Amino acid sequence: MQNKKGFLYFICSVSAMGGLLFGYDWVVIGGAKPFYELYFGIADAPVLQGVAMTTALIGCLVGAMVAGAAADRYGRKPLLTTSAVLFTVSAIGTGLFNDLTLFNIARFVGGVGIGVASALAPMYIAEVSPAQIRGRMVSLNQMTIVLGILAAQVVNLLLARDTSVAESQAWNVAWGWRWMFWAETLPAALFLVMSFFIPESPVYERVKSERVKSEKSKLLAASAGQADYQGNSHFSLFTQQYRKVLLLGLFIAVFQQWCGTNVIFNYAQEIFVGAGFDVDGMFINIVITGMANVLFTFVALYTIEKWGRRTLMLLGAGGLGIIYAVLGYCYYQHLTGFAMVALVVAAISVYAMTLGPVTWTLLAEIFPNRIRGVAMAICTFALWVGCCTLTFSFPSMNAALGSSGTFWVYAAICAFAFVFLWKNCPETKGKELED
Repeated sequence: MQNKKGFLYFICSVSAMGGLLFGYDWVVIGGAKPFYELYFGIADAPVLQGVAMTTALIGCLVGAMVAGAAADRYGRKPLLTTSAVLFTVSAIGTGLFNDLTLFNIARFVGGVGIGVASALAPMYIAEVSPAQIRGRMVSLNQMTIVLGILAAQVVNLLLARDTSVAESQAWNVAWGWRWMFWAETLPAALFLVMSFFIPESPVYERVKSERVKSEKSKLLAASAGQADYQGNSHFSLFTQQYRKVLLLGLFIAVFQQWCGTNVIFNYAQEIFVGAGFDVDGMFINIVITGMANVLFTFVALYTIEKWGRRTLMLLGAGGLGIIYAVLGYCYYQHLTGFAMVALVVAAISVYAMTLGPVTWTLLAEIFPNRIRGVAMAICTFALWVGCCTLTFSFPSMNAALGSSGTFWVYAAICAFAFVFLWKNCPETKGKELED
């Protein structure tokens, strides 16, 4: 029994390495940004800056879009291995290329890996885990995501030499940003090797067996002149039977992004500089937020099975709404210093123990087996659309409304989500996936 439990932790940890690389690859570009922009000569070219920042996000959309159908066709394990290959190639290529176009292509490849891993890892873990610990095991994926985020923040801090010294700045521009990306190669290669030692999802094996039987039934029905469309999960997903749960999944996925927390990671420089900190203080504060992210994700591992998914989602929406309202007021009053950092850390902490891990757990649990692959892919695609629109809209909102108005908008979104989740979010704690 102990050996079975140990093997379960092993295969879930290997799958969750996709989350580690997802977190690292997503955040590392923030520290590299000031230096590769100077290297490629785009420091004064906003359009090219935006392209460099968003090519990975576009890759995420592509990866999430193809992941579900491919996982249903070829299995979960081959897709996890594929994402490991994409992460490895991207890590090497992004730091290696001297041409901006090739740099963007490498970032796009890494984004596809993120999209695939973000859809497959939580689904695979949910399918191999028993119901009584499934929430905790799926949250392990979120834990590795935040560890990847923290690792990227620490690597960026350690590699970025003193920008006030000309020689150090020259090294940052020539080599520093490259090593920030290359540091991902080791965990990516390890993920690739370890992915060959995990089994296929038992749920996929059952679905595959059922599909074979369904195809045989269709052939027999066709030979008898009868039509049978019951086996197609793609069509089933959009029937009235599953419409409500699909809409719930889409809402949860998009809200995880549009709750606003991720702009703190993507635009940390603007947020902390706006709160009165210099560049060195910005890097330190970014690491502090990363540590809070990890700490409170640990809290989520123990509360998700005790408090339940619904309670944590409501706590996240309500808690963030209050924090953002206060944060917006502080920006409106032009407050700076420790109080602003404390509010940002509070927002990260609430997100880390609620919306961050619970979203992935719910998405992996609420769909029936026969449509889970496609449904998970659609919701993950929607999540990355939410991430893209959030990333694109923040600079414009910040310029038009100011930091205060922007965070008040996020507070209003959280308030609306609280009401929606109160009325529509079910409790899936302790239930078998078949239920």
